[in-house]
Amino acid sequence: MKELVEVIAKSLVDHPEEVVVTESETEKGIVLELKVAADDMGKVIGKQGRVAKSIRTVVKAAASREDKKVIVEIA
Repeated sequence: MKELVEVIAKSLVDHPEEVVVTESETEKGIVLELKVAADDMGKVIGKQGRVAKSIRTVVKAAASREDKKVIVEIA
């Protein structure tokens, strides 16, 4: 899942070398934290959060195939 978020984010931003995805396990499931450059934040979130919601939807669909719960946080 980490690689999926990384590939999606890198294709959206102007500074792909600054994309960092960290993965941690909690009682709720796997938490993926996405960090991008400050000037790329708008591209990752999108108008009214549409891009961020789409990223979460794709990751959720991929995780459900493996019976896992994944939460994507954008920092």
